[in-house]
Amino acid sequence: MKQIYFDNAATTPLHPKVFEKMRHFLTEDFGNPSSIHTYGRKTRVAIEEAREIIADFINADASEIYFTSGGTEANNFVINGISKTELVESKRNEVITSKAEHHSVLDTVHELEKEGFYIRSMNVNKNTLIDSKTIIDSLSEKTSMISLMHVNNETGSVNDIKGISSIVKQKNIYFHTDAVQSFGKLKIDVKELGVDSLTGSAHKINGPKGTGFAYVKSGTPLSPLIYGGSQERNRRGGTENVAGIIGLAEAVKIRKEIMDDALMHVHKLRNEFVDIIRSIDSENIFINGGDNSLPYILSTTLSSKKYKVDPEAMLIFLDINGLAVSNGSACTSGTVKASHVILASGYSNEDAAGTIRFSFGLQNSLEEIKLAGDIFSKMLKKFLR
Repeated sequence: MKQIYFDNAATTPLHPKVFEKMRHFLTEDFGNPSSIHTYGRKTRVAIEEAREIIADFINADASEIYFTSGGTEANNFVINGISKTELVESKRNEVITSKAEHHSVLDTVHELEKEGFYIRSMNVNKNTLIDSKTIIDSLSEKTSMISLMHVNNETGSVNDIKGISSIVKQKNIYFHTDAVQSFGKLKIDVKELGVDSLTGSAHKINGPKGTGFAYVKSGTPLSPLIYGGSQERNRRGGTENVAGIIGLAEAVKIRKEIMDDALMHVHKLRNEFVDIIRSIDSENIFINGGDNSLPYILSTTLSSKKYKVDPEAMLIFLDINGLAVSNGSACTSGTVKASHVILASGYSNEDAAGTIRFSFGLQNSLEEIKLAGDIFSKMLKKFLR
């Protein structure tokens, strides 16, 4: 039986060229970048070249790029680092975010709340988007920063980061965007977006797991999250993951060449799959994220009035039949409760539990789309009321 992997928003397969680049720094140039001998100098040079590649890709300066263990650490680093420094420097203690953010943002601000920060968690619309008026109405003199994701990891909806940041700039408020799902898939220019910080991850674009980065605009207040070394300009202690960083840079180089073609490819896949789903049941399967969502992600919700919604049983059924998908963020896998993102868009608990996320990658084909449609149809028949 052919296995179909439609969970690319969770992680992607490592590109062979990325693996080859990484292998060299695992077996030959393995030195510690903090060492002053030849072995160390070689890896230090490689890291700084990688930093230049990442910076150039998003139109930043190399000195504004900080390497981390992934998107989750990067979000923790930036949100904690900016908000806590701002509290000391300006006494502002208010952070604004939305109810549809990734848990690496939501859980971080929840911890800040325990420390005395005031958190405004804003509602989103039915497409899991937040509008600029909602942000304007929530601002106060105590607001130090705003954190809103660029592309929602569960629905693919694309927030108007540029429009919102233009409002925030006038208020001298720091603006952060979690770009883990858009980095390497959409063109990102941090100057054009107008953000003070942005985060990305390697394993969403056929790079290695355990490697990410934070862009932090020069002059932005920032304190470390991890102490214990002078690495990353004294803002992120710990020996650098050299092979991971090299892998991230190689993945970015590949993406730079294929990004437009890749977007067209997954757009065709998504459109074909939407047509198949609508031909199966156009009334009781809802497509989330709106018309302008990122085509890499397709979120569907089954009506609990027609289907016996059992998220765990549904995912297992699909997997047994050769289709790997998810019901939301991979960081909350193992749970069967309804997604907070889907609930935030207005669904009931019963309907939200019937949400299945399909996410596409470079390796997927139209043949797989048709096979997946057959498996999905088979599953729906099994769970009919």
